[in-house]
Amino acid sequence: MNRFFRSILAGILILPLLVLPCGCLAEGPCTEDRGVDLTEQVSIHYPAVAGLEDETLQAEINSRIQEDCRIREYLERATALISGGQLQTGWTGGITGDVFSCAVWAEGALKTSRNTFGWTASTVDLKDGHTITRGELFTDEAEAEALVEAYLEETVAPDMSAHLMNSELTPLPDLFYLDHAGLTLLYPVEQLSTLSDRAGAVRISWNILRPVLNLEEGSPLARMDIGEMVALTPGSAEKLLAGAAEGKLPGIPAKLGDSLQELTDRWHLLTDPDGYENGRMFSLEGSCFGGVYLLTDGLGRGWVDSRVEGIRMDRGCAWGLCVGETPREDWLAVLGEPELTAEISEEKAEVNRIVPGKCDYYRCGEYQLRLYSDENGTLASVVLAE
Repeated sequence: MNRFFRSILAGILILPLLVLPCGCLAEGPCTEDRGVDLTEQVSIHYPAVAGLEDETLQAEINSRIQEDCRIREYLERATALISGGQLQTGWTGGITGDVFSCAVWAEGALKTSRNTFGWTASTVDLKDGHTITRGELFTDEAEAEALVEAYLEETVAPDMSAHLMNSELTPLPDLFYLDHAGLTLLYPVEQLSTLSDRAGAVRISWNILRPVLNLEEGSPLARMDIGEMVALTPGSAEKLLAGAAEGKLPGIPAKLGDSLQELTDRWHLLTDPDGYENGRMFSLEGSCFGGVYLLTDGLGRGWVDSRVEGIRMDRGCAWGLCVGETPREDWLAVLGEPELTAEISEEKAEVNRIVPGKCDYYRCGEYQLRLYSDENGTLASVVLAE
């Protein structure tokens, strides 16, 4: 049995017909999910790039992804666990502009019989196949590192649970991945862990890094349109409203209508759900949910049938809307007059776990974008709701 599966696994990395692609329907470069499910407890999945005109370059890039993310090592390890044991990998990421970036997570008996959790990552320039380093993202890497460390100490550390087994945010880890929402640092589990004993990760939104971003023409971040994430313009506003009309905010792997049970199964609860007027607020583990709440109904104690009825972002940036930074007059100038503006009194703010100020309502297809400003007129929260 092991010899049979070993021969299958050996072919997975070299024979495309033995790879299991999953939905790459777009024209041009895209990502595929590839892998093999050997048993219920042994499942190896990883990303691959497809659709490049240069097939030789595409093969080189996919080989680099597999090497960076230790896919061959995981596949070989899987052969030893077929008769008993657990090893599962999955991934997040994709192509932004012409830059591919991913994080692969692995959970189970990675090296010994003891179950643990680890990250690998790969960020590749699709123009020439080279690995993009962190230094290419910044005008001054040392200044960027100091900025990140200050943010971790002042903003991230105070919100961390006192019950974490490992909670060291510095030194900064070597591994990272990029998406429209920010730079995500991927930590070894022995340095930073979650309450569910997974390796920790921290997303630094692009607006935090704005002073040191390398946005020169042709740079990786410029080709990813990161400039539009930190500056509200007619172009970025158009992308914001288009995404909102689909029930999504950038960088958040949940959309309106999703099952709360499926999301909590995948990401785990960070804290017990909190109540607000007419509903509940869910905070999940994972760097992509930092400062983010999923809003749902307030019926009953369970949530097996609950759906995501709202997404609330109290941290980060979304196509030029930067929480804690963007003045109300800026979005009024670009988005125009709202459908409705409501005053948020102290009493109203308290029952909704928000700050006093104003709320501007914009219609986005079937959904509603709500922009909350504090009493100083600064963006305090972005809410997308049914």
